[in-house]
Amino acid sequence: MIRDSRGVGTPGRLLGGEPRASRVAHLFSAISQRPPSDNPSAAARVVAMAAITHPRAVPVRISGALRTHVAFGTLMAATFLLYLWGLDRNGWANAYYAAAVQAGTRSWTAFFFGSLDASNFITVDKSPAFLWVMEISAQIFGFNQWSMLMPQALEGVASVAIVFVGVRRWFGPAAGLLAGAVVMLTPVAALMFRFNNPDALLVLLLTAAMYATLRATESGSTRWLMLAAALIGTGFLAKMLQAFVIVPVVLFVYLIAGRPRLLQRVKQLLVAGVTLAVASGWWVAVVELWPAASRPYIGGSQNNSLLNLIFGYNGLGRITGNEAGSVGGIGTAGSRWGLTGWDRLFLSEFGGQISWLLPAAVILLAAGLWITLRARRTDLPRASYLMWGGGLLLTGALFSFAQGIIHPYYSIALAPSIGALVGGGSVELWRRRNRIAARLTLAGALAATSFWAFVLLDRSPDWNPGLRVAILVIGLVASAMIAAGPLRTRALATTVAVAALVAALAGPAAYTLDTVITAHSGAIPSAGPSVAGANLGPGGGGGIRFAPPGRGGFAGAPGGGGSFLQASLPGSALTSLLETNAGNYRWVAATIDANSAAGYELATGEAVMAIGGFNGSDPAPSLAQFQAYVAAGQVHYFIAGGMRGSGAGSGNEIATWVAQHFTATTVDGVTVFDLTQTPS
Repeated sequence: MIRDSRGVGTPGRLLGGEPRASRVAHLFSAISQRPPSDNPSAAARVVAMAAITHPRAVPVRISGALRTHVAFGTLMAATFLLYLWGLDRNGWANAYYAAAVQAGTRSWTAFFFGSLDASNFITVDKSPAFLWVMEISAQIFGFNQWSMLMPQALEGVASVAIVFVGVRRWFGPAAGLLAGAVVMLTPVAALMFRFNNPDALLVLLLTAAMYATLRATESGSTRWLMLAAALIGTGFLAKMLQAFVIVPVVLFVYLIAGRPRLLQRVKQLLVAGVTLAVASGWWVAVVELWPAASRPYIGGSQNNSLLNLIFGYNGLGRITGNEAGSVGGIGTAGSRWGLTGWDRLFLSEFGGQISWLLPAAVILLAAGLWITLRARRTDLPRASYLMWGGGLLLTGALFSFAQGIIHPYYSIALAPSIGALVGGGSVELWRRRNRIAARLTLAGALAATSFWAFVLLDRSPDWNPGLRVAILVIGLVASAMIAAGPLRTRALATTVAVAALVAALAGPAAYTLDTVITAHSGAIPSAGPSVAGANLGPGGGGGIRFAPPGRGGFAGAPGGGGSFLQASLPGSALTSLLETNAGNYRWVAATIDANSAAGYELATGEAVMAIGGFNGSDPAPSLAQFQAYVAAGQVHYFIAGGMRGSGAGSGNEIATWVAQHFTATTVDGVTVFDLTQTPS
């Protein structure tokens, strides 16, 4: 049997003078070692022929397939258990989005627009596709923590499955298994696939889009390319422009490696472009054409325009830092969200979330591109390196240099690419380990991974202190053995491979387990233990958490990681007060900022007006509008507190007017004004 440059078996001397049974068995053996993309129908015919002429060959083929299925099933079961075990530990997770899910189960208008409250005063500051999935689940199973978070966890399981299938198809089952395991054990993935932020659905859709692009590249199919575009477009409906980051990579990979002729490839990409526009634009068109007076205010915008939200607060402002309505203030240039630069993903805030295998992924990407440098234009392993590597580098560069709002959990978008590159690249080099360049590269990647794990764990010196030393020692020993020369025996090779896997995965696995057993809530969750120097608030240094200019009542949450935007937690007396005669009012209360309102909504199940939206800085409602709502008897109480937004927000004016004209009472330590009383 001959082996090609990837170490995959190809038939040799099949038509020579060998006996018929020997030839069939030889052919069968060759096909059984190919990745499953190589003509599965031909493989099936060979197995059938082998069953007649050489029946002893059949159990070998079935055994190999069975091992792959068992490995895949084990990976899926482990992911399912990891992401769903104790899921309700996180409670309502991000109460802001939980309140929107609750609203969407009670009002189809709230469902469609993504309203924060069932009375449709204001929307969340994102497009609502990620809410739709959770709301459908809540409609079926009833609104509770499990029904809300379960779809997020299943999106994580599906993401791991797609990475496995995509890597296995062109690099073999071992590579697929490792790739899937890397994604599963990425700390920020375990965090966000158990949380209710939009990133879970976004990652699933973009991972599926990259896989669909590779399938289009393999087959030349316009349908696969259209599917990739539709998935990216739906990703836009989950988290707006972040979904479009991989569009240049999709265009590049298909133009470079697609099977059809160049002109046909261009035509196909134009069709995909139309698909992308339709998939991402239909909801935008409906919202923009809908009369503003009969829909909720677009949260996060400064003029009640969805386009303003897309291209401003959630668009270019994230890159430039000029974000009207953000927690950094109106039009504030420069980064208030930490140091920018190529090393941002390795610093305290991001490092333990995503960077464990990032150095190895970059090394293996370079090695994979070198190995496939002289391959034909349509070579699929090279297309895979370009796809996953392009997604990693482009998204990583965006996160590294963005000067606007950015949170460490955004880095989950890198997890599928890191997993695919580590899985495909490391197995590729392992197959070539008899070549000095391959084994030195693989050894270098392992040594870098072990050293970096030591550094990351050393940032939490009191947390499992022996783990970092064990990882470093095991990793360096395994790296030295790989570099020293060919591993002569199967037992030795297996031992070294297991040691390498332990060194590479033990650190992120420990972080992930800590994440799963720890409750997380609030607006900015973080995976793993407390880290020295981590800063979750605006600013660049030293773990300082502070209130930005123009804010009040804005504090860090206690505990490691945590979040600085927490929902209100009303006591029983205040909850009972709000629930009394709630059906007589459109909103049982109004308060400043959405997180305060969300807590009251979740406690009572009733609509609460979030003055100023998420940050308290949206110009909704104006003082005159609020006075009209009060005069019409649509708002029962005003609850003091929350963030009083800077800039265009009217929260300060409204709070001052209420305090001047209504009598304050204190309930459960909270100042409350009854707006149904006659104003003074």
